[in-house]
Amino acid sequence: MKILIIEDELKTGNYLKQGLSEAGFTVDLARTGPDGLHLALTGEEPYDLIVLDVMLPGINGWKVLEMLRLAGQQVSVIFLTANDQIDDRVKGLELGADDYLIKPFAFSELLARIRSSLRRTNQVSEVTLLRVADLELDLLSRQVTRQGQRIKLTAKEFSLLALFMRRQGEVLSSALIASLIWDMNFDSDTNVIAVAIRRLRSKVDDPYANKLIRTLRGMGYVLEAPERELQSS
Repeated sequence: MKILIIEDELKTGNYLKQGLSEAGFTVDLARTGPDGLHLALTGEEPYDLIVLDVMLPGINGWKVLEMLRLAGQQVSVIFLTANDQIDDRVKGLELGADDYLIKPFAFSELLARIRSSLRRTNQVSEVTLLRVADLELDLLSRQVTRQGQRIKLTAKEFSLLALFMRRQGEVLSSALIASLIWDMNFDSDTNVIAVAIRRLRSKVDDPYANKLIRTLRGMGYVLEAPERELQSS
C-alpha cells in the first residue's frame, strides 16, 4: 500500500511518515501543495491514499483535492486540519474527501481511519497478507511466521521485511532502504543497513534451510523464493 502525506509542519510530517512506514505502508512526504500535487499526478505508481493538510504553502489542501478530482484521480483522501469548523468539514467532503481529522489527534485513530478508508475501496484485502515461499507477513496483525512458526521482530525489522516482501525479486539498494525505512540519506561510512539486515536474516533465514534474502555486492539486497521453488511453481 502506497500513501502520500502532504503536510508542511516538519515534526508532524516526519512523525506520520515514520509511524505509517512502521505500520507497513510505503510512504512519500511532500511539504507544499504544489509538490504534493506533482507527486500525486506524476508518480510511476498511483497512491492508494493521501493524507492531506488543509493549510499548505503554495496551494491549500482544498485546491490540491479539487485539482486531483479534475484530473480524474479518485484516490482516497483524508484531510488534516486544526480548524474544527463544521463548514470546513462539509467543504472537504463535498470536494470528494473520504474523511476528516482534527488536530491534535492520536496516531492510532489516523491509522484506523486509513485502514477503514482502504477497506471501503476494496483495496486492503490485496495486501493484508504477504507471502514468499514459506514466509508469511500479516500487515494487520503484524505477525510474521515461517513454516507456521511465529517470528518476533522489532518495529524496524517488521518494516524492513514488509518492504522486501512487497518488492520480492527486486534489488533494493542501501540508499533506497535507508530512505524508506530510516527516512535518512545513506552514508556509505555507516553500517546501519548491513547490521539491520544481518539481524533480520538471523531470525527469518538462519534457522531454515532455504535462504530468502541475498546480498548482491555493489548493488544491494533482494528477497525471493529459492530457484527450485520458482521453477516448480
